[in-house]
Amino acid sequence: MAAAGGENSGAGEGEGEFYLRYYVGHKGKFGHEFLEFEFRPDGKLRYANNSNYKNDTMIRKEVFVSPSVLREARRIIQESDIMKEDDSNWPEPDRIGRQELEIVMGNEHISFTTSKIGSLVDVQSSKDPEGLRIFYYLVQVPPQP
Repeated sequence: MAAAGGENSGAGEGEGEFYLRYYVGHKGKFGHEFLEFEFRPDGKLRYANNSNYKNDTMIRKEVFVSPSVLREARRIIQESDIMKEDDSNWPEPDRIGRQELEIVMGNEHISFTTSKIGSLVDVQSSKDPEGLRIFYYLVQVPPQP
């Protein structure tokens, strides 16, 4: 279905560019294990999952998603308020692992890096529990209808 007000771009109806990349991984006894996905402005969704457990091989997939999927991803990001956060007081990546989140929405660009977060206890004990909680729920818990 075409959006009101004109043609659809990959980013939605005149809302500017939208890009999202999330990475979580670590280097351990099975090598570099990670999961990464990105939504590109042209609608391409790229996914990679690398686990060497039991000699698994890397999984890579690319698909194009509809403009409505990009609009929903954008809506989730906007409603989370993650674009207002700052990772300067978040835990640094460590031997347990790292998470990265990069988002471009219109003329805003953020890039966060933090350690893997095991639970809300880790969030509460951080130097920025309010900001880290927003990140944690965005990447850990599926949005509720």
